[in-house]
Amino acid sequence: MAGISVTLEGDNIQLAFQKGEQSTAVVMDPHAARSLVKALSQLLIAIGESGETGDDAPEELVEVTSSTIDVGTDEHGLAVVGLQAGLMPPFLLRLKDDEARHIATSLLEILNSPRDVRTSHGDH
Repeated sequence: MAGISVTLEGDNIQLAFQKGEQSTAVVMDPHAARSLVKALSQLLIAIGESGETGDDAPEELVEVTSSTIDVGTDEHGLAVVGLQAGLMPPFLLRLKDDEARHIATSLLEILNSPRDVRTSHGDH
């Protein structure tokens, strides 16, 4: 069985494949990664593996399935969140300071609003 892993390499994405003793890795910039995702989506649609069509299909929400969500910093002092969602393997999310502040502020606004207001705005 082949193994596939996806990791961040700075601002690029590394896609690594391993089958038996052979392994290959490809590093892509974000534009190339988006192109690959679109191409794979189109291929899945073509073979009937996906019911979604077009680029405007809504993104699927995946529930967090981790028993804990770990929060810390990496070797450069950037915020890191570790968790597992759905059937995906556990992953780390590295955030720049402004991204982490935006997420923290947004979550606090949501949590501080009454439940009926949250529900009327799509529950997010």
